[in-house]
Amino acid sequence: MSAPLLVDSHCHLDFPDFVGREIELLAEMRRNDIGWALIAGVTLERFPAVRLLAETYAPIFAAVGVHPDTEGEDDAAQEPDLQTLIALANHPKVVAIGETGLDYYRLKGDLEWQRERFRVHIRAALATGKPLIIHTREAADDTLRILREEGASAVGGVFHCFTETIAVAEAALDLGFHISMSGIVTFKNALQIKEVAKIVPIDRLLVETDSPYLAPVPFRGKQNQPAWVKHVAEEVARLRDMSFDALAVATTDNFFRLFASANRG
Repeated sequence: MSAPLLVDSHCHLDFPDFVGREIELLAEMRRNDIGWALIAGVTLERFPAVRLLAETYAPIFAAVGVHPDTEGEDDAAQEPDLQTLIALANHPKVVAIGETGLDYYRLKGDLEWQRERFRVHIRAALATGKPLIIHTREAADDTLRILREEGASAVGGVFHCFTETIAVAEAALDLGFHISMSGIVTFKNALQIKEVAKIVPIDRLLVETDSPYLAPVPFRGKQNQPAWVKHVAEEVARLRDMSFDALAVATTDNFFRLFASANRG
């Protein structure tokens, strides 16, 4: 009997670290029973590369968005407006809007532009019916507030690479969002995140790499890749005292239910 396939629900295979290595990375995914991966957009300028990877390789899906760390966009044409996001999302392999959200860790000062950008992404998700991929760092209160104000629960999505408290996780779940665990959950001192991994309802849980970042133990400190999402899933299964196979089946089913336009093939 074949092993159940996992999904890496968030990675960045368009980044320079991976250029020219696509065949190698996909082969490693197959060897580790990783069936699919979702590349999250971070700028409009890079989005054509993201879309091309999704068009070229059946196991790859794409999301369109501008990361909150991309400050102000020097080229005004690269700042996402509602109609541009809607148009770019109108593609069979584009299954989500994002990543988007708020980041008060890397950027300081007047960040109203960041909050407005976030609202634009939420409105694009509502207009297209495609879920949101949320990045939030030291900004949980505003992230949740804006999601509520914009009615984002109507479309839902995922808080990716979750690093917040149980209280924030519960608030995100109350809004209808999923929670995704990254390689951080395998780190010895990530006690808060390990506790969150235990309490998320099994039908709202995803796993990811966020590669090339945050490689899980036993590869911590190395360049991450989608094949290593298996180690994230193994740790989450251990924390939840459930079998790896059951965790894999659940998180994969969750992915395709949330990202409903993604085709298992």
